[in-house]
Amino acid sequence: MSQIVLLFSGQGAQKTGMGKDFFEHSAICREMALQADKALGFGLSEIMFEGPDEELTKTSRCQPALYLHGLMALALIRERVPTLEPVAAAGLSLGEFTAHAAAGTFSMETGLQLVGKRGAFMEEACNATQGSMAALIGGDEEQVQALAKEADVDVANYNAPGQIVLSGTVEGIDKAVEKAKDFGIRRAIKLNVAGAYHSRLMQSAQDKLAAELAAVELATPTMPVVCNYAASVVSDAAEIRSMLEKQVTGSVRWTASIQKLVEMGHTTFLELGPGKVLAGLVAKIHKDAVVHSVEDLHSLEKAVETLG
Repeated sequence: MSQIVLLFSGQGAQKTGMGKDFFEHSAICREMALQADKALGFGLSEIMFEGPDEELTKTSRCQPALYLHGLMALALIRERVPTLEPVAAAGLSLGEFTAHAAAGTFSMETGLQLVGKRGAFMEEACNATQGSMAALIGGDEEQVQALAKEADVDVANYNAPGQIVLSGTVEGIDKAVEKAKDFGIRRAIKLNVAGAYHSRLMQSAQDKLAAELAAVELATPTMPVVCNYAASVVSDAAEIRSMLEKQVTGSVRWTASIQKLVEMGHTTFLELGPGKVLAGLVAKIHKDAVVHSVEDLHSLEKAVETLG
């Protein structure tokens, strides 16, 4: 059994129909979905399975949807490959919460409540501000940081080498897109998003989430969890709270997080979430990495063949 690191998807990976075949073919997944609907007080599973897309795309819906989907996929993998003992976990933005649930930092339900509130707080912050985001292709970190400073916006995501995202006011993002080439960046693409995630415009959401995190008891993770904000392993409860809180307005350092896992000796990853987004990023970060992606029953069976 090779040493497998679990990776969990972030916002943007969601798609209508996600988890439906898990639900239809697995008693454990049915139980998890019904438990989630009850805990949240609305039909999350129906939104996941049937949409509509506009509803699933809402921050308050897609965050718990991706969290539940990741844990359903993990439950099925554990059922099919009982010998699987992951050596570490990480998740992109929202996925960091799923990684902590997988590592036993908190229960599935506690994490779901946190994620549901996080999504709602971020949605409120989007509605209260005029924010936007832009993807920058072909610039290095120093060039992007200089552009962000010039446009008075924040660096939201260091996704992979040459793939960095800015976040901030609409005016600031428009300026960044306009001036990107002056800073040696090949392309700047304004993103169709509801607001400025991972920027100072999310401060109200961060403050509210901090209060929720303070009220939750956290256990020591059963495996190393690499956090986005510091790209380091977190195990102390106070540090975990701090990293999950700061991540709301801080940069998601995904490139450095994967590099940290590689430094720890790990190059085999299991991506749990729709769309194979993380597999694409990991391939750009470390060319020798192997990523098994699980998004539905078909891809699950393929992964089980390899891992079993």
